[in-house]
Amino acid sequence: MTYGVFMHKDGSIYDDIPEVHYQFPKIYLSRAMQMVGDWIIYREPVKLPQSKGFFAVARVQQIIPDPDMSDRYRALIVPGSYLPFEPTVPHKVDGQSVERDLANAQAAVRPLSNSDFARIIDLGLPDDETLPRVSDPEAGDRVREEQTPWKIERPIVQTLVSRPFRDKAFRRAVLSAYDGRCAVTGWKLVNGGGRLEAEAAHIRPVEHSGPDSVRNGLALSGTAHWMFDRGLIGVTDQHDILIHRKVNDRPGVEAIINSSGKLITPERASDRPHPKFLGWHREFHGFSG
Repeated sequence: MTYGVFMHKDGSIYDDIPEVHYQFPKIYLSRAMQMVGDWIIYREPVKLPQSKGFFAVARVQQIIPDPDMSDRYRALIVPGSYLPFEPTVPHKVDGQSVERDLANAQAAVRPLSNSDFARIIDLGLPDDETLPRVSDPEAGDRVREEQTPWKIERPIVQTLVSRPFRDKAFRRAVLSAYDGRCAVTGWKLVNGGGRLEAEAAHIRPVEHSGPDSVRNGLALSGTAHWMFDRGLIGVTDQHDILIHRKVNDRPGVEAIINSSGKLITPERASDRPHPKFLGWHREFHGFSG
């Protein structure tokens, strides 16, 4: 097994959902097979305008023939392993390539040395104090404040599967994408200590196999988060905010929805909610239509 890099570009000819699977041509099959069971890092091409560089880490579960195209394969991602970087890691830092042990920069699937892997993880998943506000212990899918700061003292792989570490990384990435603003209310509230009021919500919860992906996340104020988790509000694929037919106080819910009636989404299209996750939420909570 070996660490690797998967090159990805939104809107390319390849049918990728980085949180779920990565499609590639047969030429990379033998190389990709070496990565089964190990971790890869996603990277956008250097020539892409405003390239994010290295933007996420995930673990490869298995390689299968693509069910739709006979000349392609899919690397299936271990459910729950995908984790976005915040900040994303540029191709170069201080004029030096971050990926230093590089044989072929053009290869879409390529091995990654242990030292390069560790360097990129350290840059993309920094050990900081970006923590959520303290909230009540009742809600089931909230990213909570850890009273003891998380320290990266374990081997890297153990760190990447740690729930407290993943919660912090997910919150940091989601709130950065939404600029700390609630996607439903439009509020950007900050307390006297500089702590954002908004919380990071999973659209498809972790306990229902939802990934820790920005596209499976929303920045929501406490009340909006509570309503979303319980299916009182939902979102269409076009980002219109729905109110469930069984809500007992519709005017009260309408009062906190921003005047556009639509989600306030990230500027970068690749960070906006994925229809796959929004559709799951609507179906799970019984939205009609």
